[in-house]
Formats: sequence, C-alpha cells, structure tokens
Amino acid sequence: MAKALSLPPLTEDLAQVLIDAATIDRRVTEIANQINKDYKDITEPLILVGVLKGSFIFLSDLCRKLTVPHIVDFIAISSYGKGGEVQGNVRLLMDVREDISGKDVLIVEDILDSGNTLAYLQRNFSTRAAKSVKIASFLDKPDRHKVDLKLDYMGFTIPDVWVVGYGLDYKEKYRTLPYIAEMYPVH
Repeated sequence: MAKALSLPPLTEDLAQVLIDAATIDRRVTEIANQINKDYKDITEPLILVGVLKGSFIFLSDLCRKLTVPHIVDFIAISSYGKGGEVQGNVRLLMDVREDISGKDVLIVEDILDSGNTLAYLQRNFSTRAAKSVKIASFLDKPDRHKVDLKLDYMGFTIPDVWVVGYGLDYKEKYRTLPYIAEMYPVH
C-alpha cells in the first residue's frame, strides 16, 4: 500500500490516502496486461460487465488499456440496506443488454466486500450459459468475506475500513477522487 499522503483541504472527513493515483494507474495497467495475455486467442469479443455505479472508473481505465477485442456492458444490483450495511439478499436493478450465451464474460467490480453480489452474478451468468465467467475486482476486503469466492484479477487488498474515491462513494460524495482514501468512522 502507498504511503499516506496529505489531502486537499475540502476533504476534512477523509482520514488518509490509502492508494495514490500513480499506484492505481500502474496496477490497472498490470491487470490489463494479464487480461490481454489470458484472452489473446479469443475468437469473439470479451464481454466486460461493469457493476454500477462503483466500478465505472476502474472499468473505464481498464478497457482503454485492453488490446483484446471487447464489448462493454453494465449491470446494476444492490445488496446494501439503507444504512450502508451489507444484506444477504441481492436485488437486480438493471440487467445486461448483451446476450452472454456462449461468450467469455469478465465481471468488473469496485470492491469485494461480503462477496454476496459477486457470487450472485457468477451464478446468474453461469445459468445463462456463458462460456466462462471471471471476476476482476479493484479492491478486496478479505476480513468481510461471507462467501468463498475466487478473484481472477485483483487490484489491491485493503483493511476493513470505509473507503472512497476511484468510483467508490459515501452518499454519492467522493466518487471521482483519483485515489482511494479512508474515511473517518461515520456515526
């Protein structure tokens, strides 16, 4: 993890920067290079499925670094309650538009927290006869896992703290920060 950096004065509720922008860019490039290598022989475009809203910046940066043929699609699901607590049930809010039958699918997620959402998506896409279903998660919080789930591509492992930036938000704030920052505990 990157050394803590000072924050701009308008973000007084952020405790520290956990991962700076340059470190993020290097890691996204490494992930893209691995995906390019793993899918170099595909005959049909890889379908990248971004999980909205949190993954959109990671997905955007990642897909621009890919050299393999790919299609970008989105899905919106919810597994959080009103207070931000993780729930066991997952609700599909918006489905993909692409037919994934017989296709290679890469789910692109912002953070693996409990694992409920990603496990649901993996099962869902498998029942739709996807040729393969892999997962790329920008962040992983292993202390929060409730299901056993294998990540095929992972950006960074972080401690069990609330983080914002690079797509992740707190009440829709801080989503566009170019780094990952830890928030002070929210009461």
